[in-house]
Amino acid sequence: MWVIDGIPLHPLVVHAVVVLLPLAALGSVVIAVRRSWRRSLGIPVLLLALVGVGAVPVATTTGTELWTALRVQNPLIDVHAERASWLLPVALAFLVLLAAAVLTELAAVRAEVGAHAAPAAGPSRYRVAAGLSALAALAGLAVTAIVVWIGHAGSMAVWQGIGQ
Repeated sequence: MWVIDGIPLHPLVVHAVVVLLPLAALGSVVIAVRRSWRRSLGIPVLLLALVGVGAVPVATTTGTELWTALRVQNPLIDVHAERASWLLPVALAFLVLLAAAVLTELAAVRAEVGAHAAPAAGPSRYRVAAGLSALAALAGLAVTAIVVWIGHAGSMAVWQGIGQ
């Protein structure tokens, strides 16, 4: 099992997921509200989401290692692990929708200023970016809800005693 200064890696990595994914979800709501915010904040929000989604498999792997090392039978840990299996597919969908929204907006901006040989950006391209942003925001809210759902089960296992 991986540890840092005697602390299992799982709770440390989990905090990356718990902070970055909801923060990216909040950012996705913000960039869905205004096109100018999508232009200026789209890439930073996308990078937050990318790192947050990347931390999910690490959290899952380190969680499995911790569970194996503890060698306890606790139904609360089983619930936590079962719930955790929901996160990666939803987080990936969120990331794809967010990337599509941000990249569509950037392509529209480039076409508008003539920096790219793409066809001129009409209102339809901006509507597509706005629609994708709204879908990404909804997916971000779903990711946040799942993170809370998983975290609640994990915290119950810790605070009610792992070995009980």
